Amino acid sequence: MQRSLIALVALPLFTACGGGENPSGNTATADTAAVDTFKWQVDQFADVRVIRYQIPGWEELSLRQKKLAYFLTMAGLSGRDIMWDQNYRHNLKIRRALEKILNDYKGERTGAGWDAFLTYAKQIFFANGIHHHYGQQKFLPGFPRSYMDTLVTASGADLPKEVVDILFDPAIDAKRVSLDKDKDVVLASAVNFYGDDINAKEVEAFYAAMEVKGDTTPISYGLNSKLVRGKDGKLAEETWKVGGMYGQALAECVKWLGKAADVAENEQQRKAINLLIQYYNTGDLKAWDDFNIAWVKDTSGTVDFIHGFIEVYNDPLGKRGSFESIVEVTDPVATKHMEVIQKYAQWFEDHSPLMPQHKKKDVVGITYRFINAVGEAGDAAPSTPIGVNLPNADWIRKDHGSKSISLGNIINAYDKSTGEGALKEFCYDQAEVDRAVKYGSLGDNLHTALHEVVGHASGQLEPGISGPDVTLKTYASTLEEGRADLVALYFLMDPKLVEFGVMPSLEVGKAEYDSYIRNGMMVQLRRLKLGDQVEEAHMRNRLWVSAWVVEKGAADSVVVKEVRDGKTYFHIRDYNKLRDLFGQLLREVQRIKSQGDYQAGHDLVENYGVKVDPALHAEVLKRAEHIKTAPYAGFMQPRLVPVTDANGQITDIKVEYPDDFLGQMLEYGRNFSFLP
Repeated sequence: MQRSLIALVALPLFTACGGGENPSGNTATADTAAVDTFKWQVDQFADVRVIRYQIPGWEELSLRQKKLAYFLTMAGLSGRDIMWDQNYRHNLKIRRALEKILNDYKGERTGAGWDAFLTYAKQIFFANGIHHHYGQQKFLPGFPRSYMDTLVTASGADLPKEVVDILFDPAIDAKRVSLDKDKDVVLASAVNFYGDDINAKEVEAFYAAMEVKGDTTPISYGLNSKLVRGKDGKLAEETWKVGGMYGQALAECVKWLGKAADVAENEQQRKAINLLIQYYNTGDLKAWDDFNIAWVKDTSGTVDFIHGFIEVYNDPLGKRGSFESIVEVTDPVATKHMEVIQKYAQWFEDHSPLMPQHKKKDVVGITYRFINAVGEAGDAAPSTPIGVNLPNADWIRKDHGSKSISLGNIINAYDKSTGEGALKEFCYDQAEVDRAVKYGSLGDNLHTALHEVVGHASGQLEPGISGPDVTLKTYASTLEEGRADLVALYFLMDPKLVEFGVMPSLEVGKAEYDSYIRNGMMVQLRRLKLGDQVEEAHMRNRLWVSAWVVEKGAADSVVVKEVRDGKTYFHIRDYNKLRDLFGQLLREVQRIKSQGDYQAGHDLVENYGVKVDPALHAEVLKRAEHIKTAPYAGFMQPRLVPVTDANGQITDIKVEYPDDFLGQMLEYGRNFSFLP
């Protein structure tokens, strides 16, 4: 397969870092949510904080546009169960037991045991399962097994003993996704994409037999199925489609997508939605490609959406897509401010440091928008991206183009809900803090835009080279994310961006360079337990990019590691030389991808992006103890409420902003649970 693993951008560490009753009874309406007293952060537990976001401009939409956004949001929520089951085979059973306990347990709801149970339940709801949404490790209950038995029995929950055993045994299904090169990554991963006894070599052989040499429009085999072993011992796919695996939930998705097609803003959008319906009904991956081509060509609508089995990061072999949905409304003002990046896409390609044969001579079909999210589900919620670039297939992007978005209201919510504690702790000096405060938000936005619009759209494979999931295997995802980061970093110190008018000075680029090295070398380590190696693709890419340039620039003191009062800092002394190093690394990573050089990709990631200096890690954890802001964040979703007349016809769609995280999770369990 030829496949560019276009990831949802990892949440920045410093960026500011339907229906049913809300149990809390505390709900702000769209008419009052825009005031300064809006409560952005509504919960914090373990290593997570929960935020709300607003939908600016909702009341300016026409009724048809509101209905379209509502129907698409319902289609997304209808597939919510799928993500839970994909993450782990017992997740739905566990979630429903938690819901039963939270709804029906009549015993004491105070004390250390209950508080620990609530934290455990919130962690599971936030992660769509029993494994950490980012770190991949299984959550361990902070209360005794006997207490869980009491809760299950007293509430009437159905949770078999063998499942409870798994919850309390740290050795069983310990990681959702394992990328440990010393293990069989399929057998070591708990994700529910493969039968229990299927190994990585079998998977690779199964799909290698499907590959058609010389195919310039390859199908994304494996994207929408589970690979299982039949009674005859042979491997076979259980396709995710109506009438197949996940059929009940997908039928509900199709119902709402059909309503959305009826109120589409234009014929191209209606064509795309109907092709998506066809894909879900048939499971035909050719229909998925047809949908993506039609979707890319729909550029005139105000309301847009992402819906499907898309990102492959939860598959250790990078083939199977996790279910996700994002419904969005274009912010025309913010989009106009940044449209120069889209306009000059070819300029960026021509002036990149790539080898000539790896540059695209004709960058086609790129569209970029600042959008406001309306509703998210599946792999996009509660933990959400701040930027997206799709479709993933290299050949569709090359021949038909791609869409990139920055989620403006999500980024704004981060800005409104965070403080400066981490900046003051890890910045080298006050000048770095001041630069981050003044330019950090703009630098993050530009990095996201350049990463998505230019980074993922840049470069090309050499003739005859298969896609990265075949050639680069388990390293494909982190190499693609690092490649897109390097494109953004390289151009963020280009004076042309000042000339283009997207930033006032190169101080913006310097702020982003500071942030990237600071995060990659130190701050992101607070997300790991002492002794852990780095496995998550985005964390790996930030580490190998940062560690490589720090090492290669050591002779010229480009980035200097300094210890002051027992605290480590990374001080950038020459931003222009650092830019040159980013360019050198970008050229090499593009060569690795374009030529399918597995060994070079392996060496880059394993040597620079996996192992953590234990002394520095311990220091970071100690320094981070006083920082009140949790290292991870995610979002509650607005509630869209139809207003109907006496005949049952929708006359308006109102927006409410619930502020009870567990309440919303229970509401979703009541209203959007379609799998057995």
